This record gives sequence, C-alpha cells and structure tokens, in this order.
Amino acid sequence: MRHKMGRVYLVGAGPGDPGLLTLRGKELLERAEVLIYDRLANPRLLSFAHPGAERIYVGKRSGRHAVPQGEINRIIVEHARAGRDVVRLKGGDPFIFGRGGEEAQACVEAGISFEVVPGVTSAVAVPAYAGIPLTHREHTASVAIITGHRKSGEEDAEVGWEGLAKGAGTLVFLMGMKNLSYIVEQLVRYGRSPQTPAAVIEWGTTPRQRTVRGALADIAARVDEAGLTPPSVVVIGDVVRLKDEIDWFENRPLVGRRILVTRTREQASGLVALLEERGATCIELPTIKVVPPGDTAPLDEAINGLSLYDWLVLSSPNAVRFFLGRLLARGLDARALGGVRIAVVGSGTAEILGSYHMKPDLIPETFQAEGLLAAFERMDVKGKKVLVPRAKKAREVLPEGLSALGAEVTVVTAYETLTPELDPDMIEILGESPPDVVTFTSSSTAKNLARLLPPDLFHTLRTKARVACIGPVTAGTARSLGLEVSIMPEEATIPALVTAIEDYYRMNP
Repeated sequence: MRHKMGRVYLVGAGPGDPGLLTLRGKELLERAEVLIYDRLANPRLLSFAHPGAERIYVGKRSGRHAVPQGEINRIIVEHARAGRDVVRLKGGDPFIFGRGGEEAQACVEAGISFEVVPGVTSAVAVPAYAGIPLTHREHTASVAIITGHRKSGEEDAEVGWEGLAKGAGTLVFLMGMKNLSYIVEQLVRYGRSPQTPAAVIEWGTTPRQRTVRGALADIAARVDEAGLTPPSVVVIGDVVRLKDEIDWFENRPLVGRRILVTRTREQASGLVALLEERGATCIELPTIKVVPPGDTAPLDEAINGLSLYDWLVLSSPNAVRFFLGRLLARGLDARALGGVRIAVVGSGTAEILGSYHMKPDLIPETFQAEGLLAAFERMDVKGKKVLVPRAKKAREVLPEGLSALGAEVTVVTAYETLTPELDPDMIEILGESPPDVVTFTSSSTAKNLARLLPPDLFHTLRTKARVACIGPVTAGTARSLGLEVSIMPEEATIPALVTAIEDYYRMNP
C-alpha cells in the first residue's frame, strides 16, 4: 500500500494583532497535526492549535540563532512525508518577504501538495494602525514595498535606489531598522528631499506599538534617541503628515498601561479583549482553575429530579456552564427544566445563560448574592423548592437567606476551583516590570494570587500597582489581604470594570 503524504499549509499569521488572522488560517490551525512557527507570529494564535498538535519553534530567541531556512524546509518536508498535515505559520504574509516562496518550492521539489493562505501584511496593516494611509488622492497614488534587509554582497544597483527615490510616492521598508541610516543616505543621494516626512513604527498592531516621526534628514537620530528596536516598519512620504489627523490606535485611553488579568484562562479572553481594544498591554496570570466536581453523583441526582424544583439559582457564569454542561452531557436539554424558573445573579451570568438559548425569570438590580436575595424577599418563596448548583466552596449568603425566607434549599457542587501552578517566567516578568493595574473578578482570584506569588513580589504589587475589583465582596477580600482598592465599578460586570479602569486613568493621567 502506498504511504499517504501529508499536506503543507503556508499560513500568514498577520502583523501581530491576533484579530487579523484570516478565518481560513484559524480553521487550519485548529486541525493541523504539526505547527511550525516563528517569533513574528503572535503567541496567542497558538491557542487555536489542536491540543495534540506537535509545535516546533523555528524563530530566534535570546541566546540562540534562528533555524536556517534550509533546515526549516527539511522539517516541513519530513513531517509531510510522514503523512502529517503541517501548518507553517509565518508572520505577515507568506509571500511578502516571508520566504514562503522558497518553502513552496521545497514542497514542489519533494512532490508534496501544499496551499498558500495569504495573511495581512505588516506593510499595509502597520501604517494603517499608525494612522498613515499609504495612498491618498491628495498626496500620492503609488506605493513601493521594499525589504530593508539586504543579503551580504548584494549589489546596490539591484535595490534600484534611483527609481525608488524618484518613482513611488510612498515607500515602505520592512526589516529596515539596522540599515535605516543607509536607506536615508541612498534616497537623498538619488533625489529624494531631505525634508520628506518619515515615520518608524515599532511592534505595529500590538499594544507595544510606538511611532517616531521626523524627516529623512533626522529620522535615524530620532529613532536612536527613542530606542526603537525591530520589528519596525519604515514609512516615507507625504502621507506621514496625515497621522496627526487620523491617528486612532495610539490615542486609545489605556495605551502604555500594563494590566494583570487573574481570571481563569478560559474566561480571561473577554476581559483581555476589552482592555486591549482600549490600548492596554495585558499580562495573563490565571490564579484559579475551574474543574468538574470529583463526585458528580449529587449533581446528577439533582438533574434527575429537576421537575421537583420551583427555582434554579445560578450565581455565576461558571455555575451556568457546569450545570448546563452536565445536563447536556447526560443527553438532556432545556426541556428538562420544564416549569422550573431560573434566577441569575447578574447580567454576565444572564449572557452566558443566553448562549444556551435561555432567559432568566429573575435578575436583581444589584449584581451580587445580596442583591438576588433582596429580589427574592419581594416574592413569596415559602415552601418553594430551590436548587443552587455552585462551587464546592462558596459564600452561604444565598442558601442561608433563602432558607430564612422559608424556601427548601438544595445546594449541590457543580464545579470546584483550584489554584493552578505558577509559571516561573511570570515571577521574572512581574519582578522586572510590575503592572500598573491588577484586576480581581472574584475573591478567589485575590486570595490565590497572594498564595501563588512570593511574599516580596506580592508586596511589590501591593505598593506599586492599582487594584481593580469587580464588586464590593471581591474588594473586601482584597482589602483583607492588605491591598488598597482604587478602582471598582458601580455595576459588577466585566464591561463596567473595564470602563472604571478607563475612567480612573482619565481622571489620573
């Protein structure tokens, strides 16, 4: 029997912002058996990869050189010949100075089937994020994209400096930081005015983006003074003048702020996305891990007897996910709830419930257990049977309060919260540069951070970082740990927490 060959996919990862990955790229990442990537591919994209995929890093790290292109070609071919589907994830677009053409040729030579998935090139995206359109009818109608990194011994004539200097209106140089002074020298030598506007954009489309502007005559000195480093994109032309008018990315309210997110890895994405939309740099340090209960028998018994209950109380998004997840896993659906009414603690929990195509019958004005209890006090629940699936360890406010109102309350464990292991690299990262803000979305996140961090590092955070808590209960826990709470929204939701952080820095720039 003939051995089955794998297929190779040359996928453009985009310029840095993970949101710029194409749908086709994401689809292929999710099913790849082997993932080969470099440093210009945003690490967050790796979360899309199948858990069982083999991951091979071929980029340059501190203290080691990048894997030579010939070796990368060999790795691609070797895995494809072994019958595995391979994704070669490349920063930007595979065919824009990405050496994707060479990798495609290697596949052709080896008789391996391949597909090219274009990516958003940094040559276009990075200037756009800096507020610099590459073309504008009042400024220029032509663009040239040039590599600023020339091979050793390459003849100057092959670069075509005279044509570049006098031809295209906008020039975009990729990988040109090391040769910036030389680029400027050649353009001026061949006729470009020293007063031509120029910009250098570092880490474009990411929260680390910075832009330095000047003219050809002084841009190299300005970049040196600012300490910009690769990866950076160089833009030269009159369109650079438009940045003042249409800049949008670097003017966001939380640009330059480093924010520590302590939510579970699964739940962090929503908070991170909202913070990054406002320009923050997020550091993810999950301090809790949520898992199913060790013994599911009591939960299963409650699900079997759902028709006996009058109310189902879901006090957190995790309660919704684990309770309904268990219900669905047992082959049931929403019909099992029958005439059971559903109460939730807040809009965030209601939103997760909505993802299961259900709506709550009761949601309090104040999004915490006390608020939900106050809502029940205005109702007659005497003799009503109430099911409360929740964390193994939780506050007793709701069960005790409902019992005091005469309800027959059954509490079952729907999930457990554990303290995950701390990534050793996080200690170094936080020690070198403490965050501006630490966010807590539950009491557990605050308690576990205190347990996870070495005492001296926790003290550093306590003295140097602002503390943002989602609500008064969490804030009370943070204060009991010696933390001063500076930020707390009026409404206990993730969007409100982000808005409160934004408002704090608007008032305290």
